[in-house]
Amino acid sequence: MSKKDVMEKKLTLPQVKKLLESVGEENLDQFQRRTLDYASKFSKVEAEAAEKLVQKLVAEFGLEEEEAVQIINCMPKNIEELRVFLAGGRKIVETSKLEAIISLLDGHRKLK
Repeated sequence: MSKKDVMEKKLTLPQVKKLLESVGEENLDQFQRRTLDYASKFSKVEAEAAEKLVQKLVAEFGLEEEEAVQIINCMPKNIEELRVFLAGGRKIVETSKLEAIISLLDGHRKLK
């Protein structure tokens, strides 16, 4: 048997939603439809904005990609909520950086 190269990429909920919508709902199995439903309900930004936000959080704020993806998925509204995602890390993030991250997120939220 030959080995298959597998590539793993971290995706935000909006990116998952866009990917599944591109396949077409009629082509999805039951699990994929449930996933699309979940991603549609809980996506808080557009897919393009999510991708840019992840890149910005990693490049400008020095976050890990996994942290950035989870932050985009939940879009915390204040510093206390944001600290939850960074609490397990081995580094301390200054309050000024946290405020800048919240400000960045505020500028990309969907209006509901």
